[in-house]
Amino acid sequence: MKTYIAPSILSANFGNLQQEVEMINKSDADWFHVDVMDGVFVPNISFGMPVIKAIKKHAEKTLDVHLMIVNPDKFIKDFKDAGADILTVHYEACTHLHRTVQAIKATGMKAGVSLNPHTPIAVLEDIIKDLDLVLIMSVNPGFGGQKFIENTYKKIAQLKKLIEYSGSKALIEVDGGVTDKNIQKLASKGVNAFVAGSFVFKSKNPSETISTLKKLVSE
Repeated sequence: MKTYIAPSILSANFGNLQQEVEMINKSDADWFHVDVMDGVFVPNISFGMPVIKAIKKHAEKTLDVHLMIVNPDKFIKDFKDAGADILTVHYEACTHLHRTVQAIKATGMKAGVSLNPHTPIAVLEDIIKDLDLVLIMSVNPGFGGQKFIENTYKKIAQLKKLIEYSGSKALIEVDGGVTDKNIQKLASKGVNAFVAGSFVFKSKNPSETISTLKKLVSE
């Protein structure tokens, strides 16, 4: 099973953003995870198109953009133009999810759907075959550095079953509280992509921490 380590830029040092991007380029990371927050869907505001364009200018790896915003449909083309390779929207923010997913795919980006901790896997039954990725939030979205919610393992098992039953090719991604203590268990449950923010960027040697995580899921 191919695995992907996706450091979350939200936890990076914005005073040295280019340096942080170049560190990820040289590291064993596979993707850049970019969280976009609007202060409405989640109680925090992060960054918009100019910062994503700046990251894209230097990034040599996949840009995995996670929208925690209301009305994501309005901005799909903008995120494509800014350089997103994967665009993930929240189930809870989309009134017409199928239409949103099709609009993302029409631009050539891969389409993901994210679920908040309280949202059951069953809501994806009718759309799972159209998805490239499902992002399970293992913390409540909006802030970095939160504790991993243990019920996540059960949700991953349910999602894995749904993917296999439906014949979907969707990857499973987990975001929130991922560390060297739980990453192997997550991988054993079927997770493909691992978002790590504070654990990477608050460590003494972020590049080495990324290598450790990569090794743990490659064994």
